[in-house]
Amino acid sequence: MGFDASVISGVIKFVSIEFDLSPGQKGFAVASLTLTSTLAMMFAGPLSDKFGRKKVLIGAASLFFISAIYSALSPDFLNLIIARMIGGIGVGAALIVPPMYIAEIAPPQFRGRLVSFNQLNIVIGLSVAFFTNYLILQWGDSGSASAESLNVADNNWRYMLSLEAIPAVLYFIALFFVPESPRWLALRGKNEQAVNVLSRFEERAQAEKDLKSLISEDTGDNKLSRLPLKELFRPAIRYVLTIGVVIAILQQITGINAVFFYAPIIFEQTGIGTDASFANAVIIGLTNLVFTIVAIMFVDRLGRKPLLIFGLIGITISMFILSGSFKASTYSITDQDIIELKLHENYDEFAAIENMNGMQFDNDLTFKKELAEHIDSATIRKYESDILVSAIDINAWMVLFGIIAFVASFAVSLGPVMWILFSELFPDRLRGFAISFVGLINSAVSFSVQQLFPVELAKLGNSLTYFIFGLFAVIGLVFVILKIPETKGKSFEELEKTLIKNK
Repeated sequence: MGFDASVISGVIKFVSIEFDLSPGQKGFAVASLTLTSTLAMMFAGPLSDKFGRKKVLIGAASLFFISAIYSALSPDFLNLIIARMIGGIGVGAALIVPPMYIAEIAPPQFRGRLVSFNQLNIVIGLSVAFFTNYLILQWGDSGSASAESLNVADNNWRYMLSLEAIPAVLYFIALFFVPESPRWLALRGKNEQAVNVLSRFEERAQAEKDLKSLISEDTGDNKLSRLPLKELFRPAIRYVLTIGVVIAILQQITGINAVFFYAPIIFEQTGIGTDASFANAVIIGLTNLVFTIVAIMFVDRLGRKPLLIFGLIGITISMFILSGSFKASTYSITDQDIIELKLHENYDEFAAIENMNGMQFDNDLTFKKELAEHIDSATIRKYESDILVSAIDINAWMVLFGIIAFVASFAVSLGPVMWILFSELFPDRLRGFAISFVGLINSAVSFSVQQLFPVELAKLGNSLTYFIFGLFAVIGLVFVILKIPETKGKSFEELEKTLIKNK
């Protein structure tokens, strides 16, 4: 799922050039997957309640494979969007069902750590996508016989997308070794099967004891078929539902998928060039991986709330660093810049930039507006990275530090902790339905961020865009401090008694 979602970060620049996409179309090329994943979340939880967690995930793996092949062969923008949307359905299921499944099979004292492994694997997929994108880019530019014969340089984005098929096949095969959730089996009255699953992880006597605790609640209240929508909004659920909704919004509105899915483009805005931008994206993936592991190590020791507070403080500071760095940047074209640009093999296509010689600009908006007066939009999209290398004066190291600090702060907090809270807050009879609902909201906000990010950069500029993300983090920090309960080490029954019935 992580690979499928984030591979677009390396693809989007080349697709934008090949299909001549506007900022809005560029945003939709990235966000289209999230659009259908948002819709899929409406059904993934209830379908997993009806047919089982395992069957839904096998279907998701199949969709990942279809999307990979179709998107790599897409002849135009429309077909690429359709292919990405097919993959999005699988992403929706893979976001909702695994944390729910892991929480249902894990002992309470290890639940946070084990649910975090789901986030870790997503992060591994994301990191691998950054790395393979970079390798394919280097392969295409290497001039090797294999690269020439396969025309990698002209079709690099197609090769990037085709690699999605490999983790899809591995996922499909691995799922046949996964047992069904014992909680789901118990709620469906399949007690013997539930005991058999639990017996794979503990002594049978303990498994039978645990099964009794699973079904000790009134089974009449826990039947999956009796869950009207109004059940989710009854007063007793309002407290945990509010927490779920706010955290779902907060995780995305602070800008994480803008960074993940547009990482090379963000780095190109600092003028470091395409190759360095892809290399820095790999660093982002590794940072995310390392600090997700840190979260797994400490989430059951320190608790969920301390990690959220620490992470949101880091997110706030990081976004303000990014905003300040771009605010202090300047843009100019000098005689020396013209000399260097003339060395570009395709300089004739943007030679009109000589008309800007001697001009200086205080922000990216005014610079790009003036640039558009001299060069057409398609040419700007094609050579923007080369032009920015010469024009911008910015502390690129500070930008890199800000993004690394942001990703590290997110990975140790909102990334894994949100899904842990989702798996813990809601009672058994509502868990699948409730996680689908808050996951739907999370994905809808993610879609909005991805869709609007290129437009924000074009209309608001880099500095204001990151400043807004920082403000959302401040608001979220206040909410976490005041409203989030600590759930570490507590059984589902204890949490329900504390958070549901007493409320």
